[in-house]
Amino acid sequence: MEPVELLVAGETVAPELLAEVSTLAHPPRVLAVYRRDDLPRGLRPATLALWQVADPGNVGTLLRSADAFGAGVALSPGCADLTGPKALRASMGAVFRVPVSGFEAPQGRRIALVAHGGTPLPELDLAGEVVFVLGAEREGLPRDVLERCDVQASIPQSGDAESLNVAMAGTVALYELSRRA
Repeated sequence: MEPVELLVAGETVAPELLAEVSTLAHPPRVLAVYRRDDLPRGLRPATLALWQVADPGNVGTLLRSADAFGAGVALSPGCADLTGPKALRASMGAVFRVPVSGFEAPQGRRIALVAHGGTPLPELDLAGEVVFVLGAEREGLPRDVLERCDVQASIPQSGDAESLNVAMAGTVALYELSRRA
């Protein structure tokens, strides 16, 4: 997979103009233009498959986690736009390095991450290609998606929290996979 080609030429733009088009409290000093079609596409042996994760901050954070652990990301319809401003900021550049595919594309053992009642993640065999399936922030995974998974897993928690945020759950799952490698 080829990295996104970096632009070497540039134009000087007045800071006031950048401030007008920025959604940030402190506008950037540099602005890049890229083609969405040039973003990385493809599959990796470890994937986070996101089912209708609508919060762009969570999508961007999961891209960043996938980048940190060498995984890919698969998106279902209904996921936040990974090129939206909030997702781009949360990804910290990972959107330009992590291959993305459609939700059904990744092959391998599909492990649905559920808040409660699944096999504890540390007890699962994570050998081979693994697809961690994560659900929408409030609704989780619908029954038909759960039925297409090979196993349901939960992340053991010792505190009183009801559950982990979807971005944190995906990060913990990738960490568990990487520590066994």
